Amino acid sequence: MRELLKNTVILTVITLVAGVLLGFVYEITKDPIAAAEAQEKADACQAVFAEADSFDTKFQMPEDSDAVLQKHHLTEERVDQVIPALDEAGDIIGYVLTVTTSEGYGGDITFMVGIRNDGSVNGISMLTISETAGLGMNAQSEEFLSQYAGKQVDQFVYSKSGASAENEIDVITGATITTNAVTNGVNAGLYYFQDVLEEDQS
Repeated sequence: MRELLKNTVILTVITLVAGVLLGFVYEITKDPIAAAEAQEKADACQAVFAEADSFDTKFQMPEDSDAVLQKHHLTEERVDQVIPALDEAGDIIGYVLTVTTSEGYGGDITFMVGIRNDGSVNGISMLTISETAGLGMNAQSEEFLSQYAGKQVDQFVYSKSGASAENEIDVITGATITTNAVTNGVNAGLYYFQDVLEEDQS
């Protein structure tokens, strides 16, 4: 009985000490971790909006995203975050939207898309993608993503016979599903800008 009590006390002390140490480590590391995450987010924003001087990286959850996208018949996409891109004077010159589409062949695809105040696509940077190597994974290539950049259109469509119009994107060979997913994701960002962000500026 005495041995059992002794072991219980020892285990309790060990647990308490471990808890205190974990709490101490958390307090020491939480600020550097937060700073690193903020810098990582800012770097990702810069990748799609290089001309911006800074970004308002406070998390903004677009509560009306689902309603906006459903109106445009996009039920497998969502806008996860909206980050204003600012010039040197602190004025908004566009937005960086984090978009997720669930239409990928290998699951969810998440990327950032920069949209200027005039509604043109500024750039796209992949965050997570798990498509087929050599096929759908080509969606993260500069050759594919650059097709969207610099274009001011209401929506994009993909073409299997060669893009000929401003809003057409060449399909990735052997990866029509992935092409469709990314295109719908970009369109989700455009629709959200047109219906919500553009109206906020007027």
